[in-house]
Amino acid sequence: MSLLFLLFFISLLPSTLPVPSIGVTYSAPRRSAPSAERIGGGLRRLKTESLRLEESDPSITRSLLYTNTSLFLTIPNYMVTPIAQNRSTAVSWLYTNVVPFYPRVNITSISVGNAFPDVYPRSIDDLLPAIANVHVSLRDLGIRKITVSTSFSFVTAISSPFPPSSAQFQEPPGATLFGPLLQFLHDTNSSFFINLYPYNLYRLRPEIPLGIALFQDHPFNFRDDFTTGVRYRNLFDVMVDAVVSALAVAGYETVPVVVTETGWPGPGWPSGSGAAGELDANLGYAEIYMRGLVKHLKSGMGTPLLREGVREVFVYEMFDRDEGSGSGSGRSWGLLFSNGTSKYHLDFSSSSSSLSPLNLPLLFAFSLFLLLL
Repeated sequence: MSLLFLLFFISLLPSTLPVPSIGVTYSAPRRSAPSAERIGGGLRRLKTESLRLEESDPSITRSLLYTNTSLFLTIPNYMVTPIAQNRSTAVSWLYTNVVPFYPRVNITSISVGNAFPDVYPRSIDDLLPAIANVHVSLRDLGIRKITVSTSFSFVTAISSPFPPSSAQFQEPPGATLFGPLLQFLHDTNSSFFINLYPYNLYRLRPEIPLGIALFQDHPFNFRDDFTTGVRYRNLFDVMVDAVVSALAVAGYETVPVVVTETGWPGPGWPSGSGAAGELDANLGYAEIYMRGLVKHLKSGMGTPLLREGVREVFVYEMFDRDEGSGSGSGRSWGLLFSNGTSKYHLDFSSSSSSLSPLNLPLLFAFSLFLLLL
């Protein structure tokens, strides 16, 4: 009887939801070929089994044969229009980047372009036909478990991000994109991909406190959405819930969300100085952001409007890659230095307890009480 009471009590305890997969983006160096050993070492150092290639590379994909790594592929922006105009181009790309490896490599998703409306605004009408051609080509090849979508930049895709309840999708000038795309994602059980940088929104909106952008827990570090009655204590949740609200307004609230890029920049290398006027692009803040992000995702708490949380999060990026003009004066986003050593101690492995730590002492006391009966 005591055992039955104990099992009943456990069933009443709130449990954490599944932790989203935390992966990393890899961008090939400008002047050297990618090294499979280098990439494998980076994945092991970060303790992640989820990799997103900013531009697909068969040599990297081949190195992941018969491993547990899940792979997210990206079709470069310059190929979107050719694929839209001729489905054979999509088939050719798949025969080079997918067919020789799948399913021996766990390829999960393909993004057709990355922030394509920002890079090729005059070719926006090519995006949906390209996505459709890749999807149909996969089905013609008998591949049904790889989802197809495209990634957007948060600051250009979402209007009025705060309060999150007011957010809507911002259509490109002279185009109707989001409605047909969301219908496609719904019909194919695919996800909405978003590049989400609290750093960028913080710089655009001077009224946003730095502490909220960095997951810092201070008494006055919050913002309230008076429409929903939700209190937000970090900018990441604000931005995710703005996407969730925009999906709901469009009538597609069940479409899952994948954060295809996030991160916080450090200073450029080797000079050690950030880009002009970007004093907040420094290693200290980058470490605080990354530690806060990983802790928040591993908590299993999701966001106020998305209790199950986003499906996946990819951090940009694995290794330092100077964004300057060769002088080392740009930003560096890498989690690892270019030589492969760690900047900060991070563990992306999806380990979490099925019980909240706050409930464990209560469970122990109740169990002891039952055993003494």
